Amino acid sequence: MAKQRLGIIMNGVTGRMGMNQHLIRSIVAIRDQGGVALKNGDRVMPDPILVGRNADRVAKLAKAHGITRWTTDLDKALKDKKDTLFFDAATTQLRAGLLKKAMKAGKDIYCEKPVADTLKDSLDLVRVAKKAGIKHGVVQDKLFLPGLLKLKMLIDSGFFGRILSVRGDFGYWVFEGDWQPAQRPSWNYKKAEGGGIILDMVCHWRYVLDNLFGDVESVTCLGATHIPKRWDEDGKLYTNDVDDAAYATFQLKGGTIAHINMSWCTRVRRDDLVTFHVDGTLGSAVAGLQKCWSQARVNTPRPVWNPDVPQPIQFFDTWQEVPSLGVYDNGFKTEWEMFIRHLYEDAPFKWTLLEGAKGLQLVEAAHKSWKERRWIDIPALKV
Repeated sequence: MAKQRLGIIMNGVTGRMGMNQHLIRSIVAIRDQGGVALKNGDRVMPDPILVGRNADRVAKLAKAHGITRWTTDLDKALKDKKDTLFFDAATTQLRAGLLKKAMKAGKDIYCEKPVADTLKDSLDLVRVAKKAGIKHGVVQDKLFLPGLLKLKMLIDSGFFGRILSVRGDFGYWVFEGDWQPAQRPSWNYKKAEGGGIILDMVCHWRYVLDNLFGDVESVTCLGATHIPKRWDEDGKLYTNDVDDAAYATFQLKGGTIAHINMSWCTRVRRDDLVTFHVDGTLGSAVAGLQKCWSQARVNTPRPVWNPDVPQPIQFFDTWQEVPSLGVYDNGFKTEWEMFIRHLYEDAPFKWTLLEGAKGLQLVEAAHKSWKERRWIDIPALKV
């Protein structure tokens, strides 16, 4: 068994998502397990260099996790030919420019989404990648959640019969910042800094719907700014000038209808912060982040509408939990390992920059639908 080194330039890992999910729970975890195993018995060991603007912060982060390399000079890092992969989890507005710079330096790339802040820029990234001849991938983390993996197992087994509809509920109450600190950064609520729940979440819904239920063919969406005033990390009052909730309906290939509510202004009374309720001719299921419950046609209770008496059926008790099949690893880590195998042994990896561009396509269609108050078709992307 031989060990192969993968030099990774990791940009944006001092932020919440980059630090927790990508650095600590993915790359550090992979290093702790001895690398990524390849089919030939070799193991790939990630060797990251952390890049950040604040020297003290990035140095402390590196030291805390046993990483010896860090820098504030991204241009210098990109010149090092021994580091062949560039990863970005920093701000959306800067991402397209950074990815282009990395690809022109000959680096393979892996990045968070949205891959850009416009469809035009995301398609340009696809062209640059093709010209550079590099490999590229985009984080599509929710596909690897245990709840959705169980849901996919039900779909693949034919449990649902013909899938009729999908109803998604996402969100929770994000505190305004006056009485209690907000759980999300203030940039989420500022248009100039890439905020807005449609831009943040519709990219996710595109790959979830496409990969599990059928390609999105059209969308209608209504956005809203429910809470116009918030307080930032320093306690300063500011104006929320973007959508903090949206309500979207999607028509999918094959006839399935999906509707997803997304909101940072809702209090949770459901099984999880995000749930997907799927109804089919032979059965239904509800999946959250970790768990999934099902109800087959033969086990469906027979409710009768009678508003004059208390409901006699305890509906939650009539569902069965779908069991786990093995151990589910962190979804971000799982996709990292898949991409690393793609780099070294050309293992299949479909979640490329083009898939990332599809997310921006749906975002722009949702915004257009909201503005023009009509259905918007989603044609196949051509590059």
